Parts: sequence; structure tokens; C-alpha cells
Amino acid sequence: MTIQLLVTDRNLNVLGDPITGWTTLECELNFNKPASGAVTMPARQEYMELLQSGNRLVVVRDGSIWCAGPLEEPQDYAWDLGQNAGGTVTARFSDDLARIAGYLTYPDPTLDFESQTTTADARWTRKSVNAELIIRALVNENCGPGALPDRRIEQLVLAPVAGVGSTRAISTRFEPLLDVCRTAAAWSRLGFRTRQVGDEIQFEVYAPADRTGIARFSAGLGNLRSVRFTMSAPTATSELVMGGTDPAQQVPSGEPPNERVYREVTSATVGDWWRVEKLLQESGKDDADGELTQAGTRALGTDAPQASLATVTVDTEDLRAGRDYGLGDKVAVVLPTGLQISDIVQTIRLEATPEEGELVTTVVGTNDKTTLTRTVWTVRDLAYRLGQIEGRG
Repeated sequence: MTIQLLVTDRNLNVLGDPITGWTTLECELNFNKPASGAVTMPARQEYMELLQSGNRLVVVRDGSIWCAGPLEEPQDYAWDLGQNAGGTVTARFSDDLARIAGYLTYPDPTLDFESQTTTADARWTRKSVNAELIIRALVNENCGPGALPDRRIEQLVLAPVAGVGSTRAISTRFEPLLDVCRTAAAWSRLGFRTRQVGDEIQFEVYAPADRTGIARFSAGLGNLRSVRFTMSAPTATSELVMGGTDPAQQVPSGEPPNERVYREVTSATVGDWWRVEKLLQESGKDDADGELTQAGTRALGTDAPQASLATVTVDTEDLRAGRDYGLGDKVAVVLPTGLQISDIVQTIRLEATPEEGELVTTVVGTNDKTTLTRTVWTVRDLAYRLGQIEGRG
């Protein structure tokens, strides 16, 4: 294990010397979400001068950048006369995706906030456009090189087009930028991330790979730490999507009258459970490009029968995170009962101390709910088998 910690300014210029006196390091990379990390070190003057607002922390693992991004809490200082006479400081950091998470989607990104149109239906819209290109355009126009100068993130550029994703439509107005990116990504199961490459922060959209043939976890292989699952009924089986505009809203002279548009999207699982209706408000959108239907389908993914699978795996010499699989990739988990479940890598966590070395663990499945149909049925089968085992006991 070789870990190096560097501090840079917002333009990626390295400041001072590498931090060599750190005592503990934790860094958690997340799929389509900002990373989170913390490093603790003695409160030496040279370190305190580096841990300042606006600076970034770069974690280099075995010669490659593992995580790089802003110091969100540069100094958490502790001192006491007895056990901690010299004082310690903990710095908490993220990756550069956290900078993008701080932006909203402007209806017209070419105008500053005070110049945005006052009409309620003004929205940033793309119809029948590739999902990767939608995500790239959202980032580029709101905080990338194509944004207004005051909204640009320093050194942020777009990586080369990957050519992934399917065609879809999206419409947004003053929503959190990453939320809209995740909506666009979910339809094609895309991933996106920031990576420091030289003196650039590259924003990249990618298609996670199916690694189930090589990335397998089980107790027998020595790389499966824990498994936990729960089951519950769907929170909705019929998504009632209401689009269009409010008929009561005043329409300018000469324009067509306001009309509501309604679409119902029903789950195939309604026969297994019971009908549960949920109303979705998608005001300002019609269904000309299937926007309302897509919204209902996306909502069913969240409201479907809730089979929650969470596993924690550990790196071995034969299978290593970042080398053999990455965030969003699909991997295989063989449960103690013998069943195999395939799900995506949601989190990769690095923990390290200079004395004990490093430990890399991976969370496969979600911490809340996994709604892949095959996973739902597999977990039901697992519950049945465990029930049979319990009954025989």
C-alpha cells in the first residue's frame, strides 16, 4: 500500500509538501453521488496553513488518483492538556462532483439569475436527445466551460464523448443539477463522475459494465463480509401522472387554452399485491415525447416491491476495486444459502492507517431499496429457503 495526500488550490496547483503525518484516512466513493472522506493528522503549523477554505485534497493510491475534491470542512481541531497536548486536526473532503452538486438548473443558462424569464412554464428542455448528451449539456451550460463566467468551476472540462445511452426527453427548472443528471442517467443506467487528469477536472459519462463473470463474491472466496436483506410491499402500483398546465391559469391573448394531460403507468406486479395509486405532478410537460410515461415508469422503479439487498465485500489479491470493477458495475454475490444475486456496486470505501495498512470494502446493492425484478424474486426465494431452514431447526 502506498498512499500520498496532496493539497491543491482550486486551480489544481499543488501547495506545500505532501502530508506525511496523517494517522487515519477514510474515503468513500459513491455511484452518481459525491464522495465523502476524512483524514486526521497532528495539528502542525504547516498542515494548518494548507487546510484552508477553497483548497482541495488529493488522495493518491499506488500512483493513481483515488479521490480528489474540495475540503468541505477544512479544520476540525481538538486539543486537551492530557491525552492530546499537541492537538489534532481532522479535515473532511469530497470529490469534485460535490462542486457540481452545488448548482441549480437555470431555465436559460445563458442568462444570469436576475434575467431569467418570469413565466412559470419557462424550462430547460431537450426532446429526443441521447441521455449522455443531455447530461453533458446540463453540466456544460450550468457550471462547465459553456456556462456564464461567474458560474464556471475552475479547470472543469468535459471528457470525450463515450457514445453511450439511449434517446429520451427531459425538462427542468431550478432543480438541483445532480438530481436532474441522475434522472437522465437512470433511464439508460449510465454513470457519471469527475476525475482529475493532469491540470484538468474531467466530467465523464460512462456505461457501467457487467463484471459478473469475473467479479464474484462469496464466503468461500473469502471476500464477502456480510449480507442483509428486507422485503416489503410496493408503495405504488399505479402511477397517475398529471402534466400539461393548470386550466385556471391565465393564458395570454391569442395562445391556446391550458389543458391538463393525464397518463397512467401500471406495474406488472399489481396482481401479486394490490392496487396502490400515487399522483405525480409533472406540470408544464406534455407526453409528445413520452415524458409523462417516462416519469411514471421511473417512479415505478422506486415504488416497486421493495427487496433490499445490502452486502459488504472486501478486496483480495485476486479481486480489487478500481482494478477489476468500478462504481456502477454489475457484480455477482453468492449468498450463504447458495443463491447467486447480481447487483451494482454502489460504494467503494477505503480505510487506512500507516501502522495497519489499508482496507477496501465495497457495498453491492443499495442501502435502502433494490428494485431490479430479478433481485426481488431472488430475495423472495431466499426468504422462503431461510424459512424452510428455520422450520427444520
